Amino acid sequence: MPFTLGQRWISDTESELGLGTVVAIDTRMITLLFPATGESRLYAKNDSPVTRVMFNPGDTITSHEGWQLEVEEVTEENGVLTYLGTRTDSGEQQVALREVMLDSKLVFNKPQDRLFAGQLDRMDRFALRYRARKYQSEQYRLNISGLRGTRTSLIPHQLHIAHDVGRRHAPRVLLADEVGLGKTIEAGMIIHQQLLAGRAARVLIIVPETLQHQWLVEMLRRFNLRFALFDDERYAEAQHDSDNPFDTEQLVICSLDFVRRNKQRLDLMAEADWDLLVVDEAHHLAWELDNPSREYQVIEQLARQISGVLLLTATPEQLGMESHFARLRLLDPSRFHDFQQFIAEQKNYRPVADAVAELLADKALDQQALNRLNDLVGEQDIEPLLQVANGQGEGKNAARRELISMLMDRHGTSRVLFRNTRGGVKGFPHRELHAIRLPLPSQYQTAINVSGIMNGKKSAEERARDMLYPEQIYQAFEGENGTWWNFDPRVEWLMGYLTSNRQQKILVICAKAETALQLEQILREREGIRAAVFHEGLSIIERDRAAAWFADDEDGAQVLLCSEIGSEGRNFQFASQMVMFDLPFNPDLLEQRIGRLDRIGQAHDILIMVPYLEKTAQSVLLRWYHEGLDAFEHTCPTGRTLYDQVYSTLINYLAEPQNDAGLDAFIQECRHQHNQIRQQLEQGRDRLLELNSNGGEQAQQLAAQIEQQDSHIELVNFALNLFDIVGINQEDRSDNLLVLTPSDHMLVPDFPGLPEDGCTITFDRNQALSREDAQYVTWEHPLILNGLDLILSGDTGSCALSLLKNKALPVGTLLVELIYVVEAQAPKHLQLTRFLPPTPVRLLLDRSGNNLAQKVEFESFNRQLSTVNRHTGSKLVNAVQQDVHQILTQGEEQITSAAQAIIDEARRLADETLSAELNRLEALRAVNPNIRDDEVAAQEENREQVLTSLNGAGWRLDALRLVVVTHQ
Repeated sequence: MPFTLGQRWISDTESELGLGTVVAIDTRMITLLFPATGESRLYAKNDSPVTRVMFNPGDTITSHEGWQLEVEEVTEENGVLTYLGTRTDSGEQQVALREVMLDSKLVFNKPQDRLFAGQLDRMDRFALRYRARKYQSEQYRLNISGLRGTRTSLIPHQLHIAHDVGRRHAPRVLLADEVGLGKTIEAGMIIHQQLLAGRAARVLIIVPETLQHQWLVEMLRRFNLRFALFDDERYAEAQHDSDNPFDTEQLVICSLDFVRRNKQRLDLMAEADWDLLVVDEAHHLAWELDNPSREYQVIEQLARQISGVLLLTATPEQLGMESHFARLRLLDPSRFHDFQQFIAEQKNYRPVADAVAELLADKALDQQALNRLNDLVGEQDIEPLLQVANGQGEGKNAARRELISMLMDRHGTSRVLFRNTRGGVKGFPHRELHAIRLPLPSQYQTAINVSGIMNGKKSAEERARDMLYPEQIYQAFEGENGTWWNFDPRVEWLMGYLTSNRQQKILVICAKAETALQLEQILREREGIRAAVFHEGLSIIERDRAAAWFADDEDGAQVLLCSEIGSEGRNFQFASQMVMFDLPFNPDLLEQRIGRLDRIGQAHDILIMVPYLEKTAQSVLLRWYHEGLDAFEHTCPTGRTLYDQVYSTLINYLAEPQNDAGLDAFIQECRHQHNQIRQQLEQGRDRLLELNSNGGEQAQQLAAQIEQQDSHIELVNFALNLFDIVGINQEDRSDNLLVLTPSDHMLVPDFPGLPEDGCTITFDRNQALSREDAQYVTWEHPLILNGLDLILSGDTGSCALSLLKNKALPVGTLLVELIYVVEAQAPKHLQLTRFLPPTPVRLLLDRSGNNLAQKVEFESFNRQLSTVNRHTGSKLVNAVQQDVHQILTQGEEQITSAAQAIIDEARRLADETLSAELNRLEALRAVNPNIRDDEVAAQEENREQVLTSLNGAGWRLDALRLVVVTHQ
């Protein structure tokens, strides 16, 4: 094409310069000025790497003054174009705009504009863009979104709870699984889903100070969520950046003590716009009707302001029914407002549990059972369902499952309380108690006798606490000379046990930090035993270091010596042997201690070693725990209830261990009550909660579905293709590991999620669980999500040209591959992608407008194509420009019906799904007060907004590729 002064061209190699203007022409050279950058370029007149910029009727162009023109006609005079049309701002018609007056910063966003401007991509980028669209659309439609991308084992009950709660609007629930069943993982899964779905953007986690770093690490390692840890120092720094320091981060972890200590800080935290509040170890929130604790009041103030609340505790009722009611009251004060009414409701679960048991039994239902089911379900007509459930046909089991689901929906606290027990979840080890009886040293006996005389005014409880720890009495009696470890037989036994088990990791727990420190010194000095110490006097970082040293297989400590603080929250399941150097004062702490090792996934039986001194409070308490509560070898849901009932009697036996008259009968009576209470729980509420919380067959299917997704090879192929095109170096390692490092030629200078020094990744879940140093890459990993965003949010791969060597077709045959996207714009929290994710529609048109896409599959077609250099490609584009315009017009005509069919189906599915959810909630609200009014209102509003958004859905051309047939 001849050059003329005033023409606009764009550089094929430096498109970032913008539009260039021909300002000089001589015999062999031309000069282009690029006003956007103020730079000039000199090109050879023949074969220069530049492309003529020409617009067509229907395009919208921008003048250098900023106003826009919708082109209706194009004229040419002496090689320079003039565009005629209507100004979009004023509506003025027949406005002329000479090409020299075009905006030099013009950016070509539409694929066809980029094509005609010669901005051609490599064909591998075009293929990656189409695959990204296709895979993203498929992933959005899966109902397991938010659950696959976590570095966790596929444990059905955890997946069920996370799947149920994670999809709710502003969930407010109590996660109360027994110790070791994974409440933290369940909470992390729920947070992950809420964030991915857009239901939540800002999350506040409040935990005991000792667990802050553990939560911080777990959220990052398992869920790729980077929380900010707020303490006094971080808070002070944030005050310089914002009037409300809590507005400076989206995801925050802090301690309960940090919140409690400062009222102004609490008020600012409550004013911050959080979407979800998570409180761990919620049993610490003590409450009485007229005297709630400061900790409870703090969480209550936050829970009133924050729409979503998750409370975590392993002891829902073991601190007493009043305490359990108080936690439920935080979740829904309107529902749980009267304690006496709550107690009455708790007694009504037996009929429901009996009905569920009858449905689970594989036998016919008598008329009495049928009548009971009709009464329990309420207004809904279930007669047809009952006939199927009581028959022998194929639908019998399904009908019974549906009836059970109805009962679970309509009764109890199943919507706000989830509690799995070890009895209902398989995969736990056996617990084995080894009680080591040791003689009471005379030194202790003397100290106890003297202490009894000196402390005659102490209460029974104070004396009982003293008696449990005779070394403390002795030290108080002897002062600095109280070297109790020289004669205490527990110390000699412990050293012998540790030296004979040098290859084993052993957790030692004692009540006092001072005891742990003294034991560490003795073990180190006498036997050279490497022992880490973990107690409340250490900083959080020091505690983490101690735990990490204990966890290290090669050079780590053999022993971790914990004070009582080590029995909450921490996970040491890589060990299977525990020594209780003394015993805790109440059964809750005993269960917490054992729960550090006895967790789901523990590969070995748990050995619990208890060296105790005879004729002391230790021997009495050991018998009560073991013979009265069976608390060492099995979990004990009755512990706190019985502890409260027999407290005064138990305290007297502990305060005066020498007086054992009636002790045997007392322990037998406790065991009898324990068995009775446990049976009542199993028949009533606990049975219902277990059925609701473990998910049954549906939970098993959920785990199987995710496991099947894990084995798909598409992710691996796509990820490697993505890394290649982005420019990320890849180095294969053994055992399904890959090392990624940045290169000097990446598409972007810093790829989000890729550290400067690189990272190790794996696509294998089992490998990720065993190798904490490797990132577990799934469709939900930030590397993949950021890669998809990088490719799809920009122009990468949106325009390409390829050659097809096919002698069966005439040379010069033109095909245009068009990738349209059908989509709707809506706020993320509506989750429109459940029904209409950005959906690619592929057309492959010839000059006659015939669509060959159904006959020519993308991947096989792509393998037959070859590349063409950019300069030659630009010439080919210019040669077929008119044909391409015609084909694009035909494509617009064909996409309309296809896209509308997709939109109509999405709207039908949304209406059907959301109406069913809304109808179910409204029906349940009439019989189950746990259904909140705001939840129903939110569901109704969500449905209306989704349908409105789908009504406005449309489509656009996302990418195109010209394919020209050649025989060479």
